Amino acid sequence: MKLTTPLRASHVWKLVGLAGAMGIAATGVLVARGERQRRAYSPDEIRSVLHERYTQAYAKQSEQEILELEPAPNAVRRRIEKLFRRRN
Repeated sequence: MKLTTPLRASHVWKLVGLAGAMGIAATGVLVARGERQRRAYSPDEIRSVLHERYTQAYAKQSEQEILELEPAPNAVRRRIEKLFRRRN
């Protein structure tokens, strides 16, 4: 006994909607996981990594091996901290 019933248009659209909802949920899970991983770093760790990347990129461009960075002025640092506080 063979049971084959053709899919009606309403069933197809229900399946498409379900697949879309599953895709949105999966995307939300990935975004949330990425956000948790980003927030796991302290601001000092992020700053040191960014400074290191900058020095490497600048050294490649200027053909130097090591470049010393000067500390950022307090006014700039305060503005950056203020921006980060607004986002939280």
